[in-house]
Amino acid sequence: MKHMEVVGVRVELPSNQPIVLLKETSGDRYLPIWIGAVEATAIAFELRGERPTRPLTHDLFKNVLDALDVQLTAVNITALEDSVFYAELVFSNGVEVSARPSDSIALALRTGAPIYARPEVLDEAGLPIPDEEDEVEKFREFLDQISPEDFGRTT
Repeated sequence: MKHMEVVGVRVELPSNQPIVLLKETSGDRYLPIWIGAVEATAIAFELRGERPTRPLTHDLFKNVLDALDVQLTAVNITALEDSVFYAELVFSNGVEVSARPSDSIALALRTGAPIYARPEVLDEAGLPIPDEEDEVEKFREFLDQISPEDFGRTT
């Protein structure tokens, strides 16, 4: 498994489809995952350290885990099938639960759990971009131009 970090949430133009962008911590590949607006908001709030007046669903899930004294130990992005990403939540009690990557990432950010991706997923959907400032800017421009169809996904 490859350790990943959340770079941020972007909006793909012109469709205004949110993308969460992950990056290998010891590599130069980025992994864009198309997500829903609600999950994008939850991820962006946590990245900015913003706290809503009432808990969002992912905050509630974290609170339930705390109340049950169970920790989220890892989020694993396990597969990409028919342009759909799959993930698993791994808990301290040994239980693993299938989940959407967007929800998994939002929960990982709240709990501090590490995020990993299978090498096969990165081989299929990862985009190698050198970690230089002008290259990152070019990548952001690329994200503004890319569509889900470029990865075989239709919305």
